[in-house]
Amino acid sequence: MSISMNQVLIDSCGVSTSLRFNDASFFIEPTKLDGHKSSCCGAIYGGITKCIEVPLRNVISAKVASGVVEVQYLVRKGNSKESRLNFVMASGTVHDEDSTRTKKWCEALLLAAYQGANPSKNLKVLVNPHGGKGKGRALYVNKVEPIFLAAGCTLDVTYTTHSGHAIEIAREMKLGYDALVTVSGDGLIHEVLNGMNQHEHRDQAFCIPIAPIPTGSGNGLSLNLLGLQEGLDICAAALNVLKGQPLKTDLFSFTQGDRCRISFMSQTIGITADLDIETEQLRWMGDIRFIVGYIRAIIARKLCPIELSMKVVDQDKSRMMDALHARRAGELLSPSSFRSSLLGDDKKTDSASSSHEWTRFKRPILWMYAGQGPFVSRDLMQFPVSLADDGLIDISIQEITSRKALLRAMDGAAEGRTYWINTNRYFKASAYRARPLAPKGTLMVDGEQVPFEEFQVDVLNGLGTFLSPYPYYAPEFLVRDIQGKT
Repeated sequence: MSISMNQVLIDSCGVSTSLRFNDASFFIEPTKLDGHKSSCCGAIYGGITKCIEVPLRNVISAKVASGVVEVQYLVRKGNSKESRLNFVMASGTVHDEDSTRTKKWCEALLLAAYQGANPSKNLKVLVNPHGGKGKGRALYVNKVEPIFLAAGCTLDVTYTTHSGHAIEIAREMKLGYDALVTVSGDGLIHEVLNGMNQHEHRDQAFCIPIAPIPTGSGNGLSLNLLGLQEGLDICAAALNVLKGQPLKTDLFSFTQGDRCRISFMSQTIGITADLDIETEQLRWMGDIRFIVGYIRAIIARKLCPIELSMKVVDQDKSRMMDALHARRAGELLSPSSFRSSLLGDDKKTDSASSSHEWTRFKRPILWMYAGQGPFVSRDLMQFPVSLADDGLIDISIQEITSRKALLRAMDGAAEGRTYWINTNRYFKASAYRARPLAPKGTLMVDGEQVPFEEFQVDVLNGLGTFLSPYPYYAPEFLVRDIQGKT
């Protein structure tokens, strides 16, 4: 066995193997075979004798004990968009006289993999055992918890037992956690945020980062934090808990009468709200339930009578897209400068918009969808120019159009093409209010049904905190017209 600053040689089932790393990657490379294929080596290397390269960020743990080196990491098997990360281990023996130097090598590897941060985090974990397809408990125990334990995390785990349980827990929780992990869908996050809003030390509670593990039927936040490929990958979400950085986001106050609740993702009324509640019995289908519900709703094409007013900041779609790209490129450093770029030097918006006065939307509509974060589900990029902390809420209003046009809109919805449809009126606003004019209907907030009555939504700038690999929402919006041109 030999060791250099960034390399250690181990013996694994008769295979001399090099473990090494640089600033970007961790490498596992069998260097010498003893004339046979070992079954235990196959378990580690899958029968492959070429070098395996793993992003350094994917290294979870490295240790040496009793002459055995163990490095645990996440690796993606296959190159398809549907491939998922797997939690695996490379291990082998070293000579006793090399253990001290090997220990230093392991420490150096972890220092590089965590960029100096402490791998051992103190985590509050909330698991909804019945979320999505009812596999929340098994997914947590079999896939998520082993990763946390390998990193040396301290875990305080609670399995929710009833609706509103997470509100109670977040309202009373202690403030010493490094993160609050939700193993469920977006509904549990909604409960947690509303519990934090009732906490005795509200502002401090909101500073605890929330990290979603996507096991629900709707996982919009995870998609927005991690992107399409990793947003539904449970191991990738667990990795984000360990390696992600706090991302400050806007939240929304949703007020009806004297009751105020917190919303983090969306509010919707009309067809898009109806399909959510009407497909509740299809949760076992995952995101596909929303497509089924949308097709049903198109056939009915029910109008949404509503009195809607907004404090509009902008409605120029091209300008909003350009401002988004400038922000992602780091050209706009603050929410205030972002809002200024929307208004433009020539103040092209009308006087009501630039002064943020209430503006009434008077045309008949099919639905209204408001919120933030590009994706509301895997197949729908509803708010493609949304930013996490611009101090604004994105509002999409679908005017009356043909069933054929609504069906055609499904093509490219995951890329955000519907943004460019002429009958999709898109606004950025600092607040809005609405009064349903029908005697009954459906009103949804973050996927949860609320009373069908008058409400107002205001922006709570930068109040939320989530863990993210990026300083912005992960999904990119590239299409510049309804045909998908980039």
